[in-house]
Amino acid sequence: MCRPRPGQYAVTGAGTPRAVDTERGTLDKAAHENFPVAPFFLPRAWRADLMAVYGFARLVDDIGDGDLAPGGADARFLGVSDSEDRLLMLDALEADLRRVFDSTPRHPLLRRLQPTVRRRALTPGPFLGLIQANRQDQLVTRYETYDDLLAYCELSANPVGHLVLAVTGTATPERIRRSDAVCTALQIVEHLQDVTEDLGRDRIYLPAEDMKRFHVQEADLATKTAGASVRALVAYEAERAHDLLNEGAPLVGSVHGRLRLLLAGFVAGGRAAIRAIAAAEYDVLPGPPKPGRIQLLREVGLTLRGEG
Repeated sequence: MCRPRPGQYAVTGAGTPRAVDTERGTLDKAAHENFPVAPFFLPRAWRADLMAVYGFARLVDDIGDGDLAPGGADARFLGVSDSEDRLLMLDALEADLRRVFDSTPRHPLLRRLQPTVRRRALTPGPFLGLIQANRQDQLVTRYETYDDLLAYCELSANPVGHLVLAVTGTATPERIRRSDAVCTALQIVEHLQDVTEDLGRDRIYLPAEDMKRFHVQEADLATKTAGASVRALVAYEAERAHDLLNEGAPLVGSVHGRLRLLLAGFVAGGRAAIRAIAAAEYDVLPGPPKPGRIQLLREVGLTLRGEG
């Protein structure tokens, strides 16, 4: 049997145990996400395609955050010798993404994605946006203005909504606009929940101009509990996210059936998270405030009725 030349790796077939383990290790993370990825009530074909999209998105984030499984399997599939070089890994992932559209990808998660891309006529743009967002995370760790943060969310969050609409065959310009508002809001809420975790990665997603306005220093974010200034800042950003959710909420009423329930879950999840942050009196530093199941179900009901 041929052996790989120095600097190369033998890529195992998509059905081999190593490939299956790598793929499953990433997909299993769906159970721990803030929002349902492919809930049981969706048609089976939608669930399969949404999980394929999720697998790619999760892999991109894991590369960008340095959260890949130990052992270097992902790097070997992508033909990279140093899995710690995140920019190099992202470049290799982009090259493999392009193979999804014109040849045969190497990574098992991208092999899983290829039939979805073909079946749903997906385009490279949203996938490339997610990669670019994670490149930006390696190079930009602070955001001066709210508009700067919104531009980041256009890459890091909004493409997910585009892909959900594309997979379900419901994309229109107006729905995409509403979806962008919802996805950006969810990203902002996640940033508020994860202030401490992000700071541990030397990242701050609270706009510097807002920190200055509320007299918040970076050192104030490193304490065990938030002072009055930090709480006021978090409340301000939470209100912005709430306004964006309200702007995007008509997306739910524009679709029907089980997709309506899925999208209501996204909007309701954001609203419930904001309520949980408020219930914690905007002190997000001890850990991410998260809503209970009853609160989430209540928000789903309100969203489906057009309230909230």
